Amino acid sequence: MLYPLKFKPLFKERIWGGTALASAMGKKLPAGKIIGESWELSGVEGDISVVANGKLKGNNLQELIEVYMGDLVGEKVYEKFGLEFPLLIKLIDAQDVLSIQVHPDDKLAAERHNSYGKTEMWYVIDNEPGGSLYVGFKGHVTREQYLDAVAKGTLPTLLNKYEVKKGDAYFIPAGTIHAIGKGLLIAEIQQTSDITYRVDDWGRVDKDGNPRQLHTELAVDAIDFTSHDNLNVTRAPKTNEAVTIEHCNYFTTNVLEVKGEVERDYAPLDSFVIYMCLGGNVEVLSAEGNETLTKGETMLIPAETNSVTLKGEATLLEIYIQ
Repeated sequence: MLYPLKFKPLFKERIWGGTALASAMGKKLPAGKIIGESWELSGVEGDISVVANGKLKGNNLQELIEVYMGDLVGEKVYEKFGLEFPLLIKLIDAQDVLSIQVHPDDKLAAERHNSYGKTEMWYVIDNEPGGSLYVGFKGHVTREQYLDAVAKGTLPTLLNKYEVKKGDAYFIPAGTIHAIGKGLLIAEIQQTSDITYRVDDWGRVDKDGNPRQLHTELAVDAIDFTSHDNLNVTRAPKTNEAVTIEHCNYFTTNVLEVKGEVERDYAPLDSFVIYMCLGGNVEVLSAEGNETLTKGETMLIPAETNSVTLKGEATLLEIYIQ
């Protein structure tokens, strides 16, 4: 029988990373490494998440899907994605600004990389004063204007820059140019893809004095050059009620503030459910088993689970596919 599953985080060194995943989210980071990302739940080839709790401990996510199929991920999800888990769930510690980048859509990613594209969303867990996100162009930008700005190093002047705070959320469809500013702790929900076209890195060099590779030519065909001024999807949370932040073809993300006890009915939902605990802690009670979920942890609720009772006080992101 399946039960609420936790997984070992996969830590990723990044030139812009820091220590907030340890200090703010309770992660035990490897010593001496600059960690920018914790992949909480991953089906990316070469980075498959491994179960950390219960009788299935040590099995990876792909192995579980192979055995449990629709009981784990949902019948429609399994029919569409097979053994590939369709979402990549991350925590991001941006102690410096990330590169300006873009991701291809499904069609282009399939043609070039035999992969899915990358539509994603960000939820701000915490911020330093002045922390900002760069999302889309300020207005309609032509291909020529874009290439001219890239060549001159003035690309940031074409982008929307939003000063953000804890609880803010932004939706980033594939093709949207974007960057995460420094001083932000972010939860990222995205399609299972690790394809990034980097187009500007703020003049940064690595420890050996070398700039990171840019993907200017690849990015041109991936970019949506229309304006993007409506991608702020922030919603105020409500106590013991799931508030939808974003619903798209790839995922639905709700914010859920638990105080006391709340029951979540998943019987009509043909999908797994993911909880990301952004603060506090709760007991997760189900007919299939009980687990504790604390700040910084992520949990997968199998699709066969009809209902879950949450007890405690916490802020959760609730993620599934509809």
